[in-house]
Amino acid sequence: MAHARISAYLPPNIDPTKAPIAFGRRALPKLNEELCSSELLTQQRALMALCNLVHDPENVYQAIEIGFVGNLKTLLLHLDSTVRQKTTEIFYIMAMHSVGRQGLIENGVISALTELLDDPVDICRKNTHQIFEMVAKLPEGAVDILHAGLIPLLVCKLKTEPDEIQELILDTLSSCLRVEVSECLATGAVTILKEKLTHSSVAIRSKAAWVLLEIGTHPEGKSMVCEEVIPVLVSLLEDTDPEVQASATGALMFATVKPQGRFSALGAGAIPPLLKLVAEETSQARVSAIKTLTMLAELPDGRKTLLDHTDTFQQCLTDPSEAVKRAAETAITVIKWKP
Repeated sequence: MAHARISAYLPPNIDPTKAPIAFGRRALPKLNEELCSSELLTQQRALMALCNLVHDPENVYQAIEIGFVGNLKTLLLHLDSTVRQKTTEIFYIMAMHSVGRQGLIENGVISALTELLDDPVDICRKNTHQIFEMVAKLPEGAVDILHAGLIPLLVCKLKTEPDEIQELILDTLSSCLRVEVSECLATGAVTILKEKLTHSSVAIRSKAAWVLLEIGTHPEGKSMVCEEVIPVLVSLLEDTDPEVQASATGALMFATVKPQGRFSALGAGAIPPLLKLVAEETSQARVSAIKTLTMLAELPDGRKTLLDHTDTFQQCLTDPSEAVKRAAETAITVIKWKP
């Protein structure tokens, strides 16, 4: 099935070959002046040149030192969509470098980008979300996003943005949840993520399950996942995509730490698909599936069912993976335990 892609093509009157980049870093001070020009075409060409230069981390460092970031922040709200597009693209390229990410954080770019979440041009919004996704990989970047109050806005945008941007939002949320989960839970994110678990896009299903996994690692998140999502996660254990299966199994594993989650998973028929994942030697979800079944074996009905399938775990004892062998040993011990 074909999907619409967000285009980054520029208007035909913008010729990047005419941008003044011949002198590399020596051109940076002049370009900085041109960004402040009252001539639109001069600004556009300066941005085109800078776009090329910031692929080099040394140029990124110098650009930050001579004050480019402040001028670029001003251009984020420019009336011309090409200026906004190239400005966000420059910030995205800078965010690919460690020195660039630090520079964006220190110069307050994240909060300034909030204004572009409703930009009418798709590529401007995509660039913005690519920046968030890159910056959130740093703990201080994730904190910056949280302090900017972006989490409720990002969760809300999952309802309306194109698939490409939804994927970026889910990656950003996943990184931020490693720092703080309360704000995300307060927005009703679990309900929205539950809807995304049945999305037609494999990437969105997988990433939504992974965000729910991150939520489930926090005590306050486990209860919400148990209450709302477990039956859908169980259905994804038989998804056609291995990554979706792996993410769903991981999320289910954390949810079944709570007794409520175990009862819910057992009631949703989780044991047969989990056993199938354990038996598949190439499954990415194998360890998580074994650990989830181990927790289900702590319930009398779960143990009774799994006693008939100990051979599945016995086969794992010769697996080349130490993690699989250790998990299988624990599972067999729990399943054969007698009160």
